[in-house]
Amino acid sequence: MSPPQDMPGPEFAGLQLAVVGGDEREQEICRLAAAAGARVRAFGFPWPADGIDGVTRAASAAEAMDGARIVLFPIPGMTADGAIFGDERIVPDRELLGRMAANGHIILGKAGPSLRDAAKAARVGLHEYEHDQELMLLRAPAIAEGALRHIIENTDITIHASRACVVGQGNMGITMTRTLLALGARVTVAARNPVQRALAYTLGADTIAVDELAARAGDFDIVCSTVPAPVVDAAVIDRLPPRALVIDLSAPPGSCDLEHARRSGRRGVWARALGRRAPITVGASQWMGIRKIIAGIVGEGARA
Repeated sequence: MSPPQDMPGPEFAGLQLAVVGGDEREQEICRLAAAAGARVRAFGFPWPADGIDGVTRAASAAEAMDGARIVLFPIPGMTADGAIFGDERIVPDRELLGRMAANGHIILGKAGPSLRDAAKAARVGLHEYEHDQELMLLRAPAIAEGALRHIIENTDITIHASRACVVGQGNMGITMTRTLLALGARVTVAARNPVQRALAYTLGADTIAVDELAARAGDFDIVCSTVPAPVVDAAVIDRLPPRALVIDLSAPPGSCDLEHARRSGRRGVWARALGRRAPITVGASQWMGIRKIIAGIVGEGARA
């Protein structure tokens, strides 16, 4: 009889990990990280009444990050003053990052300039996954569902037969185009990239270049912008029909002049953090990408 083989332990057994900031998605990320064997401390997002198995709720961001080799910040872009998204104001400065273990790593959607400077000073590695196409596509359906809710709540027409414009045809833009077309909307895609416009055409959408947006704005009941640049400005908004809806699906600082839309009598919605509509699904998809990054960091450390 052959001797029993040692069973492999959890993937990240003993890894000190902190989850700081975020929303309900981070609850699922914490749960999955703990299930993978990490020692998890968390702070700065809504905490469930019955807690999270295997996860310690810290009293502050500093306590959560103390001695952590890996720190997870949320995916939404940072504010202009360098704070991360969360239910408390947390600014990850040099002092806070200094609480981490030596040669620590931060994983997040996108870092702002102040975090880059602080990480460099603290000798902390930064790993951004905002441009991970697989991950962004996995979370896109939940965001599209949230956007549909905003459209339904802020219009007095059906999506079916409405005249909708989707600005941008990245991962989120193409998902919105497909979704609106499937619901019977008459969709026009505004995109700079001619290949993206050609792809939108194959889906059944009309297409225009972004610099044609103002000239065509009078044709649209709904404008959904997904690009990370100020594209839907006053010149565009003033030519929209009086009851038009403008939805900004982009990260800060946004792509639509929503204040001007509201002043003009039109409806404007900044639809941020729509992934929290389905926190279990989206949290699990985010963890898939995060887990790969952590595995690479841990594997690199083992080879060093």
